[in-house]
Amino acid sequence: MRPNDERTTTNDVRDNVARSAGIVSIAVFLSRITGLVREKVMAHFFGAGFEYDAFLLGFRIPNLTRDLFAEGALSSAFVPIFTQTLQAEGKKKAAVLSNLVGSALIVVVGVFCVLGVIFSPVLVELLAPGFHNVPGKFELAVQMTRVMFPFLLLVALAAQAMGVLNACNRFGIPAMSSTFFNLGSVAFGLMIGLTLGPRLGATPLIGLGFGMAIGVVLGGALQLFWQVPTLHKEGFHFRFDFNWNHPGLRQIFRMMGPAILGNAAVQINVMVNTNFASRIPGNGPVSWLMFAFRFMQLPLGLFGVAIASATLPSISRSAGAGNMEEFRRTLSKSLGMVFLLTVPSSIGLIVLGRSIIGAIYQGGKFTTHDTRQTALALSCYAIGLAGYSALKVINPAFYALHDSRTPMFVSLASILVNYGVAATMLQAIGLGHAGLALSTSAVAIFGAVALFLILRKRIGGIHGRELFDSLWRISAASLAMGGVVWCTSHFMESRLGGSALAHLLDLSVSIPIGLAVFYAACLVLRVSEVELATRKVVKPLLRRLGIGR
Repeated sequence: MRPNDERTTTNDVRDNVARSAGIVSIAVFLSRITGLVREKVMAHFFGAGFEYDAFLLGFRIPNLTRDLFAEGALSSAFVPIFTQTLQAEGKKKAAVLSNLVGSALIVVVGVFCVLGVIFSPVLVELLAPGFHNVPGKFELAVQMTRVMFPFLLLVALAAQAMGVLNACNRFGIPAMSSTFFNLGSVAFGLMIGLTLGPRLGATPLIGLGFGMAIGVVLGGALQLFWQVPTLHKEGFHFRFDFNWNHPGLRQIFRMMGPAILGNAAVQINVMVNTNFASRIPGNGPVSWLMFAFRFMQLPLGLFGVAIASATLPSISRSAGAGNMEEFRRTLSKSLGMVFLLTVPSSIGLIVLGRSIIGAIYQGGKFTTHDTRQTALALSCYAIGLAGYSALKVINPAFYALHDSRTPMFVSLASILVNYGVAATMLQAIGLGHAGLALSTSAVAIFGAVALFLILRKRIGGIHGRELFDSLWRISAASLAMGGVVWCTSHFMESRLGGSALAHLLDLSVSIPIGLAVFYAACLVLRVSEVELATRKVVKPLLRRLGIGR
Protein backbone atom coordinates (compact mmCIF):
# COMPACT_ATOMS: atom_id res chain seq x y z
CA MET A 1 0.00 0.00 0.00
CA ARG A 2 1.35 3.42 -0.92
CA PRO A 3 1.93 6.00 1.88
CA ASN A 4 -0.86 8.27 0.62
CA ASP A 5 -3.30 5.35 0.45
CA GLU A 6 -2.31 4.25 3.96
CA ARG A 7 -2.77 7.79 5.27
CA THR A 8 -6.21 8.01 3.61
CA THR A 9 -7.26 4.67 5.13
CA THR A 10 -6.07 5.76 8.57
CA ASN A 11 -8.00 9.03 8.29
CA ASP A 12 -11.12 7.11 7.21
CA VAL A 13 -10.83 4.81 10.23
CA ARG A 14 -10.31 7.81 12.52
CA ASP A 15 -13.37 9.55 11.07
CA ASN A 16 -15.47 6.38 11.35
CA VAL A 17 -14.48 6.00 14.99
CA ALA A 18 -15.42 9.62 15.69
CA ARG A 19 -18.75 9.21 13.87
CA SER A 20 -19.54 5.94 15.66
CA ALA A 21 -18.54 7.46 18.99
CA GLY A 22 -20.97 10.31 18.30
CA ILE A 23 -23.80 7.84 17.69
CA VAL A 24 -22.98 5.94 20.85
CA SER A 25 -22.69 9.19 22.83
CA ILE A 26 -26.22 10.21 21.85
CA ALA A 27 -27.60 6.81 22.82
CA VAL A 28 -25.59 6.74 26.04
CA PHE A 29 -26.78 10.26 26.84
CA LEU A 30 -30.39 9.03 26.73
CA SER A 31 -29.36 6.05 28.84
CA ARG A 32 -27.68 8.19 31.44
CA ILE A 33 -30.56 10.66 31.55
CA THR A 34 -33.04 7.85 32.17
CA GLY A 35 -30.57 6.49 34.72
CA LEU A 36 -30.63 9.82 36.53
CA VAL A 37 -34.43 9.74 36.44
CA ARG A 38 -34.25 6.30 37.99
CA GLU A 39 -31.89 7.57 40.68
CA LYS A 40 -34.13 10.61 41.25
CA VAL A 41 -37.09 8.30 41.84
CA MET A 42 -35.04 6.23 44.29
CA ALA A 43 -33.75 9.34 46.07
CA HIS A 44 -37.26 10.75 46.38
CA PHE A 45 -38.75 7.61 47.90
CA PHE A 46 -35.78 6.37 49.96
CA GLY A 47 -33.40 9.29 50.62
CA ALA A 48 -29.99 8.19 51.90
CA GLY A 49 -31.07 5.92 54.71
CA PHE A 50 -31.57 2.38 55.96
CA GLU A 51 -33.62 0.85 53.15
CA TYR A 52 -31.68 2.41 50.29
CA ASP A 53 -28.31 1.37 51.75
CA ALA A 54 -29.60 -2.23 51.80
CA PHE A 55 -30.98 -1.97 48.25
CA LEU A 56 -27.72 -0.48 46.95
CA LEU A 57 -25.64 -3.24 48.46
CA GLY A 58 -28.01 -5.88 47.09
CA PHE A 59 -27.69 -4.28 43.65
CA ARG A 60 -23.94 -3.80 43.93
CA ILE A 61 -23.11 -7.47 44.52
CA PRO A 62 -24.42 -8.80 41.16
CA ASN A 63 -22.98 -5.66 39.55
CA LEU A 64 -19.54 -6.53 40.88
CA THR A 65 -19.75 -9.93 39.24
CA ARG A 66 -21.33 -8.35 36.13
CA ASP A 67 -18.11 -6.42 35.62
CA LEU A 68 -16.25 -9.73 35.80
CA PHE A 69 -18.44 -11.73 33.40
CA ALA A 70 -20.24 -9.16 31.27
CA GLU A 71 -18.95 -5.64 30.68
CA GLY A 72 -15.48 -6.56 31.93
CA ALA A 73 -13.70 -9.79 31.07
CA LEU A 74 -16.25 -11.13 28.58
CA SER A 75 -16.46 -7.95 26.48
CA SER A 76 -12.70 -7.43 26.51
CA ALA A 77 -11.96 -11.00 25.40
CA PHE A 78 -14.97 -11.62 23.13
CA VAL A 79 -15.07 -8.51 20.93
CA PRO A 80 -11.50 -8.72 19.50
CA ILE A 81 -11.75 -12.46 18.73
CA PHE A 82 -15.27 -12.20 17.32
CA THR A 83 -14.35 -9.14 15.19
CA GLN A 84 -11.30 -10.87 13.74
CA THR A 85 -13.32 -14.08 13.11
CA LEU A 86 -16.01 -12.05 11.34
CA GLN A 87 -13.42 -10.26 9.21
CA ALA A 88 -11.31 -13.31 8.32
CA GLU A 89 -13.83 -16.20 8.17
CA GLY A 90 -17.19 -14.59 7.49
CA LYS A 91 -20.54 -14.25 9.23
CA LYS A 92 -21.39 -17.97 9.29
CA LYS A 93 -18.30 -18.92 11.32
CA ALA A 94 -18.76 -15.85 13.52
CA ALA A 95 -22.37 -16.92 14.25
CA VAL A 96 -21.12 -20.35 15.38
CA LEU A 97 -18.68 -18.68 17.76
CA SER A 98 -21.43 -16.38 19.08
CA ASN A 99 -23.71 -19.36 19.82
CA LEU A 100 -20.92 -21.20 21.61
CA VAL A 101 -20.15 -18.21 23.82
CA GLY A 102 -23.84 -17.61 24.59
CA SER A 103 -24.34 -21.26 25.55
CA ALA A 104 -21.28 -21.22 27.79
CA LEU A 105 -22.55 -18.06 29.48
CA ILE A 106 -25.92 -19.62 30.25
CA VAL A 107 -24.27 -22.61 31.93
CA VAL A 108 -21.38 -20.93 33.76
CA VAL A 109 -23.06 -17.68 34.81
CA GLY A 110 -26.30 -19.55 35.59
CA VAL A 111 -24.48 -21.79 38.06
CA PHE A 112 -22.74 -18.74 39.51
CA CYS A 113 -26.11 -17.05 40.07
CA VAL A 114 -27.41 -20.09 41.97
CA LEU A 115 -24.32 -20.09 44.17
CA GLY A 116 -24.67 -16.34 44.68
CA VAL A 117 -28.23 -16.74 45.94
CA ILE A 118 -27.17 -19.50 48.34
CA PHE A 119 -24.15 -17.66 49.72
CA SER A 120 -25.62 -14.14 49.80
CA PRO A 121 -25.12 -13.81 53.60
CA VAL A 122 -21.39 -14.47 53.16
CA LEU A 123 -21.12 -11.88 50.38
CA VAL A 124 -22.98 -9.22 52.38
CA GLU A 125 -20.80 -9.96 55.41
CA LEU A 126 -17.71 -9.55 53.26
CA LEU A 127 -18.84 -6.25 51.75
CA ALA A 128 -20.63 -4.54 54.64
CA PRO A 129 -19.99 -6.00 58.10
CA GLY A 130 -20.94 -2.61 59.53
CA PHE A 131 -24.59 -3.29 58.60
CA HIS A 132 -24.85 -5.48 61.70
CA ASN A 133 -24.74 -2.29 63.77
CA VAL A 134 -28.24 -1.31 62.59
CA PRO A 135 -30.95 -3.85 63.55
CA GLY A 136 -32.44 -5.53 60.47
CA LYS A 137 -30.17 -3.82 57.95
CA PHE A 138 -27.93 -6.82 57.31
CA GLU A 139 -30.86 -9.21 56.87
CA LEU A 140 -32.61 -6.84 54.46
CA ALA A 141 -29.45 -6.53 52.35
CA VAL A 142 -29.21 -10.33 52.13
CA GLN A 143 -32.81 -10.60 50.90
CA MET A 144 -32.31 -7.83 48.35
CA THR A 145 -29.16 -9.55 47.04
CA ARG A 146 -31.00 -12.83 46.53
CA VAL A 147 -33.78 -11.16 44.58
CA MET A 148 -31.42 -9.31 42.23
CA PHE A 149 -28.76 -11.96 41.56
CA PRO A 150 -30.44 -13.35 38.38
CA PHE A 151 -29.84 -9.91 36.84
CA LEU A 152 -26.24 -11.03 36.32
CA LEU A 153 -27.09 -13.69 33.72
CA LEU A 154 -29.38 -11.36 31.78
CA VAL A 155 -26.86 -8.55 31.61
CA ALA A 156 -24.05 -10.97 30.61
CA LEU A 157 -26.09 -12.12 27.61
CA ALA A 158 -26.96 -8.48 26.83
CA ALA A 159 -23.26 -7.58 26.86
CA GLN A 160 -22.48 -10.39 24.43
CA ALA A 161 -25.26 -9.19 22.12
CA MET A 162 -23.78 -5.68 22.29
CA GLY A 163 -20.36 -7.02 21.32
CA VAL A 164 -21.80 -8.85 18.29
CA LEU A 165 -23.65 -5.75 17.07
CA ASN A 166 -20.66 -3.45 17.62
CA ALA A 167 -18.48 -5.79 15.55
CA CYS A 168 -21.09 -5.41 12.78
CA ASN A 169 -20.79 -1.61 13.10
CA ARG A 170 -24.22 -1.36 14.72
CA PHE A 171 -23.69 0.96 17.68
CA GLY A 172 -26.92 2.86 18.35
CA ILE A 173 -29.25 -0.05 19.21
CA PRO A 174 -26.93 -1.75 21.75
CA ALA A 175 -26.04 1.59 23.33
CA MET A 176 -29.77 2.27 23.79
CA SER A 177 -30.27 -1.02 25.65
CA SER A 178 -29.35 0.53 28.99
CA THR A 179 -32.11 3.09 28.47
CA PHE A 180 -34.63 0.27 28.34
CA PHE A 181 -33.14 -1.22 31.50
CA ASN A 182 -33.60 2.09 33.32
CA LEU A 183 -37.14 2.60 32.06
CA GLY A 184 -38.13 -1.00 32.66
CA SER A 185 -36.64 -1.26 36.13
CA VAL A 186 -38.41 1.93 37.29
CA ALA A 187 -41.76 1.15 35.65
CA PHE A 188 -41.89 -2.48 36.76
CA GLY A 189 -40.40 -1.64 40.17
CA LEU A 190 -42.91 1.08 41.00
CA MET A 191 -45.82 -0.95 39.69
CA ILE A 192 -44.87 -4.01 41.75
CA GLY A 193 -43.71 -2.07 44.78
CA LEU A 194 -46.75 0.18 45.06
CA THR A 195 -49.34 -2.51 44.32
CA LEU A 196 -47.79 -5.53 46.03
CA GLY A 197 -45.43 -3.72 48.42
CA PRO A 198 -47.39 -4.40 51.63
CA ARG A 199 -47.19 -8.14 50.89
CA LEU A 200 -43.44 -8.02 50.11
CA GLY A 201 -42.04 -6.22 53.15
CA ALA A 202 -42.57 -5.42 56.82
CA THR A 203 -43.10 -1.71 56.06
CA PRO A 204 -44.38 0.08 52.94
CA LEU A 205 -40.87 1.42 52.25
CA ILE A 206 -39.25 -2.01 52.52
CA GLY A 207 -42.01 -3.43 50.34
CA LEU A 208 -41.30 -0.76 47.74
CA GLY A 209 -37.62 -1.70 47.95
CA PHE A 210 -38.42 -5.32 47.12
CA GLY A 211 -40.59 -4.13 44.23
CA MET A 212 -37.68 -2.09 42.85
CA ALA A 213 -35.40 -5.14 43.26
CA ILE A 214 -37.77 -7.26 41.13
CA GLY A 215 -37.88 -4.36 38.67
CA VAL A 216 -34.09 -4.59 38.28
CA VAL A 217 -34.38 -8.20 37.09
CA LEU A 218 -37.24 -7.42 34.67
CA GLY A 219 -35.33 -4.37 33.40
CA GLY A 220 -32.32 -6.63 32.70
CA ALA A 221 -34.53 -8.90 30.61
CA LEU A 222 -35.78 -5.89 28.64
CA GLN A 223 -32.17 -4.77 28.07
CA LEU A 224 -31.40 -8.14 26.46
CA PHE A 225 -34.53 -8.62 24.34
CA TRP A 226 -34.39 -5.04 22.96
CA GLN A 227 -31.31 -6.13 20.96
CA VAL A 228 -32.67 -9.44 19.66
CA PRO A 229 -34.54 -8.09 16.56
CA THR A 230 -31.39 -6.31 15.34
CA LEU A 231 -29.34 -9.46 15.90
CA HIS A 232 -31.80 -11.33 13.71
CA LYS A 233 -31.57 -8.67 11.00
CA GLU A 234 -27.77 -9.10 11.01
CA GLY A 235 -28.21 -12.87 10.57
CA PHE A 236 -27.49 -14.02 14.12
CA HIS A 237 -30.05 -16.46 15.56
CA PHE A 238 -29.19 -18.07 18.88
CA ARG A 239 -28.97 -21.86 18.98
CA PHE A 240 -27.83 -23.70 22.10
CA ASP A 241 -24.54 -25.36 21.12
CA PHE A 242 -21.50 -26.88 22.80
CA ASN A 243 -18.03 -27.45 21.42
CA TRP A 244 -15.50 -26.77 24.13
CA ASN A 245 -12.66 -27.54 21.68
CA HIS A 246 -13.59 -24.74 19.28
CA PRO A 247 -10.35 -22.69 18.79
CA GLY A 248 -12.13 -19.32 19.01
CA LEU A 249 -13.94 -20.26 22.22
CA ARG A 250 -10.76 -21.61 23.79
CA GLN A 251 -8.90 -18.43 22.86
CA ILE A 252 -11.64 -16.34 24.48
CA PHE A 253 -11.41 -18.47 27.64
CA ARG A 254 -7.62 -18.11 27.69
CA MET A 255 -7.94 -14.34 27.49
CA MET A 256 -10.77 -14.27 30.02
CA GLY A 257 -8.65 -15.92 32.74
CA PRO A 258 -6.25 -12.99 33.23
CA ALA A 259 -9.10 -10.58 32.46
CA ILE A 260 -11.21 -12.00 35.30
CA LEU A 261 -8.27 -11.70 37.68
CA GLY A 262 -7.67 -8.13 36.52
CA ASN A 263 -11.31 -7.20 36.92
CA ALA A 264 -11.41 -9.04 40.24
CA ALA A 265 -8.75 -6.60 41.43
CA VAL A 266 -11.07 -3.71 40.52
CA GLN A 267 -13.92 -5.34 42.42
CA ILE A 268 -11.66 -5.97 45.40
CA ASN A 269 -11.04 -2.22 45.45
CA VAL A 270 -14.81 -1.64 45.45
CA MET A 271 -15.25 -4.16 48.25
CA VAL A 272 -12.48 -2.54 50.31
CA ASN A 273 -14.01 0.92 49.88
CA THR A 274 -17.53 -0.34 50.63
CA ASN A 275 -16.19 -2.03 53.75
CA PHE A 276 -14.54 1.20 54.84
CA ALA A 277 -17.70 3.19 54.06
CA SER A 278 -19.92 0.84 56.07
CA ARG A 279 -17.75 1.51 59.12
CA ILE A 280 -18.23 5.29 58.94
CA PRO A 281 -20.73 6.16 61.71
CA GLY A 282 -24.36 6.82 60.76
CA ASN A 283 -26.50 6.18 57.71
CA GLY A 284 -25.56 7.84 54.46
CA PRO A 285 -21.89 7.35 53.43
CA VAL A 286 -22.61 4.31 51.24
CA SER A 287 -25.51 6.15 49.59
CA TRP A 288 -23.57 9.41 49.14
CA LEU A 289 -20.77 7.56 47.38
CA MET A 290 -23.21 5.61 45.23
CA PHE A 291 -25.22 8.68 44.20
CA ALA A 292 -22.00 10.55 43.32
CA PHE A 293 -20.46 7.69 41.38
CA ARG A 294 -23.71 7.01 39.56
CA PHE A 295 -23.79 10.62 38.42
CA MET A 296 -20.19 10.43 37.23
CA GLN A 297 -21.34 7.58 34.99
CA LEU A 298 -22.94 10.25 32.77
CA PRO A 299 -19.72 11.79 31.38
CA LEU A 300 -17.89 8.46 31.72
CA GLY A 301 -20.50 6.72 29.57
CA LEU A 302 -21.00 9.64 27.20
CA PHE A 303 -17.32 9.99 26.44
CA GLY A 304 -15.14 7.16 27.78
CA VAL A 305 -17.43 4.20 27.11
CA ALA A 306 -18.74 5.64 23.82
CA ILE A 307 -15.28 6.24 22.38
CA ALA A 308 -14.02 2.87 23.66
CA SER A 309 -16.99 1.04 22.11
CA ALA A 310 -16.28 2.64 18.74
CA THR A 311 -12.50 2.18 19.00
CA LEU A 312 -12.24 -1.51 19.96
CA PRO A 313 -13.64 -3.03 16.73
CA SER A 314 -11.47 -0.68 14.63
CA ILE A 315 -8.19 -1.39 16.42
CA SER A 316 -9.04 -5.11 16.49
CA ARG A 317 -9.33 -5.07 12.70
CA SER A 318 -6.08 -3.07 12.43
CA ALA A 319 -4.24 -5.51 14.70
CA GLY A 320 -5.65 -8.49 12.80
CA ALA A 321 -4.43 -6.98 9.50
CA GLY A 322 -1.02 -6.13 10.97
CA ASN A 323 -1.49 -2.40 10.25
CA MET A 324 0.15 -1.02 13.39
CA GLU A 325 0.43 2.56 12.13
CA GLU A 326 -3.34 2.64 11.75
CA PHE A 327 -3.61 1.05 15.21
CA ARG A 328 -1.38 3.73 16.78
CA ARG A 329 -3.05 6.64 15.03
CA THR A 330 -6.59 5.47 15.84
CA LEU A 331 -5.70 4.91 19.48
CA SER A 332 -3.98 8.29 19.76
CA LYS A 333 -6.90 10.18 18.24
CA SER A 334 -9.34 8.31 20.47
CA LEU A 335 -7.37 9.30 23.56
CA GLY A 336 -7.26 12.89 22.31
CA MET A 337 -11.04 12.89 22.02
CA VAL A 338 -11.30 11.41 25.53
CA PHE A 339 -9.21 14.25 26.97
CA LEU A 340 -11.13 16.89 24.99
CA LEU A 341 -14.39 15.74 26.55
CA THR A 342 -13.43 14.56 30.04
CA VAL A 343 -10.95 17.18 31.28
CA PRO A 344 -13.48 20.05 31.05
CA SER A 345 -16.14 17.70 32.44
CA SER A 346 -13.97 17.07 35.50
CA ILE A 347 -13.56 20.80 36.13
CA GLY A 348 -17.28 21.34 35.62
CA LEU A 349 -18.23 18.59 38.09
CA ILE A 350 -15.88 20.01 40.70
CA VAL A 351 -17.10 23.59 40.35
CA LEU A 352 -20.81 22.86 39.85
CA GLY A 353 -21.08 19.69 41.90
CA ARG A 354 -23.40 21.08 44.57
CA SER A 355 -25.75 22.65 42.04
CA ILE A 356 -25.81 19.46 39.93
CA ILE A 357 -26.62 17.18 42.85
CA GLY A 358 -29.08 19.67 44.34
CA ALA A 359 -30.97 20.13 41.07
CA ILE A 360 -31.28 16.42 40.41
CA TYR A 361 -31.59 14.70 43.77
CA GLN A 362 -32.58 17.27 46.41
CA GLY A 363 -36.15 16.90 47.62
CA GLY A 364 -38.28 14.42 49.53
CA LYS A 365 -36.02 12.54 51.93
CA PHE A 366 -32.86 13.72 50.16
CA THR A 367 -31.87 16.72 52.31
CA THR A 368 -29.52 19.67 51.75
CA HIS A 369 -27.01 17.84 53.97
CA ASP A 370 -27.16 14.87 51.60
CA THR A 371 -26.62 17.28 48.71
CA ARG A 372 -23.45 18.74 50.27
CA GLN A 373 -21.98 15.35 51.16
CA THR A 374 -22.78 13.81 47.77
CA ALA A 375 -21.33 16.84 45.96
CA LEU A 376 -18.13 16.48 47.98
CA ALA A 377 -17.82 12.85 46.90
CA LEU A 378 -18.57 13.82 43.28
CA SER A 379 -15.77 16.41 43.30
CA CYS A 380 -13.30 13.78 44.50
CA TYR A 381 -14.46 11.22 41.95
CA ALA A 382 -14.23 13.84 39.18
CA ILE A 383 -10.47 14.15 39.67
CA GLY A 384 -10.09 10.67 38.20
CA LEU A 385 -12.62 11.03 35.36
CA ALA A 386 -10.00 11.43 32.60
CA GLY A 387 -8.09 8.46 34.00
CA TYR A 388 -11.24 6.31 34.10
CA SER A 389 -12.13 7.21 30.53
CA ALA A 390 -8.60 6.68 29.24
CA LEU A 391 -8.59 3.23 30.84
CA LYS A 392 -11.76 2.38 28.90
CA VAL A 393 -9.80 3.00 25.67
CA ILE A 394 -6.32 1.74 26.60
CA ASN A 395 -7.31 -1.46 28.38
CA PRO A 396 -9.07 -3.05 25.37
CA ALA A 397 -6.09 -2.14 23.17
CA PHE A 398 -4.10 -4.86 24.93
CA TYR A 399 -6.87 -7.37 24.24
CA ALA A 400 -6.85 -6.40 20.57
CA LEU A 401 -3.17 -7.41 20.67
CA HIS A 402 -4.19 -10.68 22.43
CA ASP A 403 -2.44 -9.58 25.62
CA SER A 404 -4.67 -9.95 28.67
CA ARG A 405 -1.89 -10.38 31.22
CA THR A 406 -0.54 -6.82 31.28
CA PRO A 407 -3.88 -5.22 32.30
CA MET A 408 -4.20 -7.98 34.92
CA PHE A 409 -0.83 -7.16 36.53
CA VAL A 410 -1.59 -3.43 36.59
CA SER A 411 -5.01 -4.10 38.13
CA LEU A 412 -3.48 -6.31 40.81
CA ALA A 413 -0.97 -3.57 41.63
CA SER A 414 -3.88 -1.14 41.97
CA ILE A 415 -5.14 -3.08 45.01
CA LEU A 416 -2.12 -1.87 46.99
CA VAL A 417 -2.55 1.68 45.69
CA ASN A 418 -6.23 1.74 46.62
CA TYR A 419 -5.81 0.27 50.08
CA GLY A 420 -2.89 2.54 50.89
CA VAL A 421 -4.63 5.72 49.74
CA ALA A 422 -8.02 4.75 51.27
CA ALA A 423 -6.54 3.86 54.66
CA THR A 424 -4.46 7.03 54.69
CA MET A 425 -7.32 9.30 53.70
CA LEU A 426 -9.83 7.71 56.06
CA GLN A 427 -7.81 6.80 59.13
CA ALA A 428 -4.77 9.08 59.11
CA ILE A 429 -6.25 12.25 57.59
CA GLY A 430 -9.90 11.66 58.54
CA LEU A 431 -11.51 12.68 55.24
CA GLY A 432 -14.36 10.18 55.61
CA HIS A 433 -16.26 9.18 52.49
CA ALA A 434 -14.47 11.88 50.44
CA GLY A 435 -11.19 10.08 51.09
CA LEU A 436 -12.63 6.88 49.65
CA ALA A 437 -13.66 8.74 46.49
CA LEU A 438 -10.14 10.16 46.22
CA SER A 439 -8.64 6.67 46.51
CA THR A 440 -10.82 5.55 43.60
CA SER A 441 -9.55 8.45 41.50
CA ALA A 442 -5.95 7.66 42.45
CA VAL A 443 -6.39 4.08 41.22
CA ALA A 444 -7.85 5.27 37.89
CA ILE A 445 -4.99 7.69 37.24
CA PHE A 446 -2.38 5.11 38.27
CA GLY A 447 -3.86 2.47 35.95
CA ALA A 448 -4.19 4.80 32.97
CA VAL A 449 -0.62 6.14 33.25
CA ALA A 450 0.91 2.68 33.81
CA LEU A 451 -0.90 1.05 30.88
CA PHE A 452 -0.18 4.01 28.58
CA LEU A 453 3.56 3.82 29.26
CA ILE A 454 3.66 0.05 28.78
CA LEU A 455 1.62 0.17 25.57
CA ARG A 456 3.70 3.01 24.15
CA LYS A 457 6.83 0.90 24.57
CA ARG A 458 5.09 -2.23 23.25
CA ILE A 459 3.90 -0.77 19.92
CA GLY A 460 6.65 1.80 19.31
CA GLY A 461 4.83 4.94 20.39
CA ILE A 462 1.27 6.33 20.36
CA HIS A 463 2.06 9.74 18.83
CA GLY A 464 2.67 10.89 22.38
CA ARG A 465 4.01 14.35 21.56
CA GLU A 466 0.88 15.28 19.65
CA LEU A 467 -1.28 13.78 22.38
CA PHE A 468 0.37 15.66 25.23
CA ASP A 469 0.43 18.87 23.20
CA SER A 470 -3.34 18.57 22.93
CA LEU A 471 -3.65 17.68 26.62
CA TRP A 472 -1.99 20.84 27.92
CA ARG A 473 -4.04 23.01 25.56
CA ILE A 474 -7.26 21.29 26.62
CA SER A 475 -6.28 21.66 30.31
CA ALA A 476 -5.61 25.38 29.88
CA ALA A 477 -8.97 25.89 28.16
CA SER A 478 -10.68 23.88 30.92
CA LEU A 479 -9.12 25.99 33.68
CA ALA A 480 -10.27 29.17 31.94
CA MET A 481 -13.77 27.71 31.74
CA GLY A 482 -13.64 26.66 35.41
CA GLY A 483 -12.71 30.14 36.57
CA VAL A 484 -15.58 31.78 34.70
CA VAL A 485 -18.10 29.14 35.81
CA TRP A 486 -17.00 29.48 39.45
CA CYS A 487 -17.74 33.21 39.29
CA THR A 488 -21.16 32.79 37.66
CA SER A 489 -22.16 29.96 40.02
CA HIS A 490 -21.23 31.87 43.16
CA PHE A 491 -23.05 34.94 41.87
CA MET A 492 -26.21 32.89 41.23
CA GLU A 493 -25.99 31.21 44.64
CA SER A 494 -25.58 34.54 46.43
CA ARG A 495 -28.73 35.84 44.73
CA LEU A 496 -30.96 32.76 44.71
CA GLY A 497 -29.95 30.64 47.72
CA GLY A 498 -29.65 26.84 47.89
CA SER A 499 -33.04 25.41 46.91
CA ALA A 500 -33.39 22.77 44.20
CA LEU A 501 -34.90 25.39 41.86
CA ALA A 502 -32.01 27.77 42.56
CA HIS A 503 -29.52 25.02 41.70
CA LEU A 504 -31.38 24.34 38.45
CA LEU A 505 -31.30 28.02 37.49
CA ASP A 506 -27.60 28.15 38.30
CA LEU A 507 -26.93 25.24 35.93
CA SER A 508 -29.08 26.77 33.18
CA VAL A 509 -26.85 29.87 33.24
CA SER A 510 -23.41 28.50 34.17
CA ILE A 511 -23.26 25.50 31.82
CA PRO A 512 -23.94 27.40 28.55
CA ILE A 513 -21.47 30.10 29.57
CA GLY A 514 -18.89 27.44 30.45
CA LEU A 515 -19.33 25.64 27.12
CA ALA A 516 -18.96 28.89 25.20
CA VAL A 517 -15.80 29.86 27.11
CA PHE A 518 -14.27 26.40 26.65
CA TYR A 519 -15.01 26.32 22.91
CA ALA A 520 -13.60 29.82 22.41
CA ALA A 521 -10.49 28.98 24.45
CA CYS A 522 -9.95 25.79 22.38
CA LEU A 523 -10.16 27.80 19.16
CA VAL A 524 -7.67 30.36 20.50
CA LEU A 525 -5.32 27.58 21.65
CA ARG A 526 -5.82 25.65 18.38
CA VAL A 527 -6.93 22.35 19.88
CA SER A 528 -7.01 20.02 16.86
CA GLU A 529 -9.58 17.60 18.33
CA VAL A 530 -12.24 20.33 18.31
CA GLU A 531 -12.32 20.36 14.51
CA LEU A 532 -12.73 16.58 14.33
CA ALA A 533 -15.48 16.56 16.96
CA THR A 534 -17.32 19.39 15.21
CA ARG A 535 -17.05 17.86 11.74
CA LYS A 536 -17.92 14.26 12.59
CA VAL A 537 -20.22 14.56 15.60
CA VAL A 538 -21.78 18.01 16.05
CA LYS A 539 -22.57 18.87 12.42
CA PRO A 540 -24.22 15.51 11.60
CA LEU A 541 -26.29 15.78 14.78
CA LEU A 542 -27.44 19.30 13.87
CA ARG A 543 -28.37 18.14 10.38
CA ARG A 544 -30.50 15.33 11.82
CA LEU A 545 -32.24 17.86 14.05
CA GLY A 546 -32.90 20.07 11.02
CA ILE A 547 -30.49 22.77 12.16
CA GLY A 548 -28.02 23.97 9.59
CA ARG A 549 -27.01 22.28 6.35
